[in-house]
Amino acid sequence: MRGVFASVSRWSAIRWQSTSARPARSPTGVVFMNMGGPSTVKETYDFLFRLFSDGDLIPFGRFQNILAKFIATRRTPTIEKHYEEIGGGSPIRKWSEYQCGEVCRILDETSPETAPHKPYVAFRYANPLTEDTLVQMKQDGVKRAVAFSQYPQFSYSTSGSSMNELYRQTLKLDPERSIEWSFIDRWPQLPGLVDAFANNITDKLNEYPAAVRDKVVVLFSAHSLPMEIVNRGDSYPAEVAATVYAIMEKLKFSNPYRLVWQSQVGPKPWLGGQTAKITEKLEQRDDIPGIVLVPVAFTSDHIETLHELDIELMEECKNPEKIKRAESLNDNPVFIAGLADLVKDHLAKNEPYSNQLELDCQLGGDKAKNTFAHPKQMFGPQTRSSST
Repeated sequence: MRGVFASVSRWSAIRWQSTSARPARSPTGVVFMNMGGPSTVKETYDFLFRLFSDGDLIPFGRFQNILAKFIATRRTPTIEKHYEEIGGGSPIRKWSEYQCGEVCRILDETSPETAPHKPYVAFRYANPLTEDTLVQMKQDGVKRAVAFSQYPQFSYSTSGSSMNELYRQTLKLDPERSIEWSFIDRWPQLPGLVDAFANNITDKLNEYPAAVRDKVVVLFSAHSLPMEIVNRGDSYPAEVAATVYAIMEKLKFSNPYRLVWQSQVGPKPWLGGQTAKITEKLEQRDDIPGIVLVPVAFTSDHIETLHELDIELMEECKNPEKIKRAESLNDNPVFIAGLADLVKDHLAKNEPYSNQLELDCQLGGDKAKNTFAHPKQMFGPQTRSSST
């Protein structure tokens, strides 16, 4: 028996040594990508300068940098005041980090085959910038990563700009392509997104008297887009409309509704009608008992909701008591669970990007600088020759 126990002990020791020596699985990176916002007031100028320097978002042509400096310098004092009025900075980083952390926590339970999942945030114009996040990911030993656009509806000017910046920084910081990337480039009718918005709208409608509730107008407000970009065939207007329709379908079209557009910048033509003008027209009508504003293209609160809608618009209205804003998604558990489901399905399918992305690049990419000719050069398995 002593020999048997000795053999068992030796086998156990060998097994323990083998198990303990086995290298830990590298984490799967889940990277929330967005434009971001200055977390503190003092970051405002840098944020604005990066934003107006981005020709994918606001095309100024050969004078891009000159105009970016001019506009950022001119607008900084006003925008700094706005950030002071909403608490001293944008909360978008806080909510992005929270949402991504929760998604990874859920994925560790629901998708053990791709665990552990490590959360990252990569902003286009604010900290943490794409390049800083990429450096951290390499230090963490990430070999597989999902670039997860936090714009539910794709535009080459927003999702595409983040995508292009990821490519540029990858060439600089990861030329050996040690990280294999895939891209969740759009999700305009994700059930978790639709359900969360529908629930939040219902909550606000229920604050109106039952006798007039079905006459309250629901205004879906999305960030506008320059018509120069729309006219290239950008998919954003159609995808925002698809989100709106899916939400109203969930609500059984209980109320009259419209899609309107906010945050126009500069003298060039942008998508309309404008949120402020449509709201002003409707709130003065006696036959409209109320308006519910819904920030349908934003996944959390930031300056466009907390200041542009909650402060500026309300100050301009003659009957602000008639207007309510549906809650932003922030820490909404229905929404976060939907995001986790989307990433799980994406990882299981092992698809590098949607079948719409190539057309997006064909229509929108001719104006982009220093980016790839085809998305397969960024997403999916890479060889040295395919990334050059």
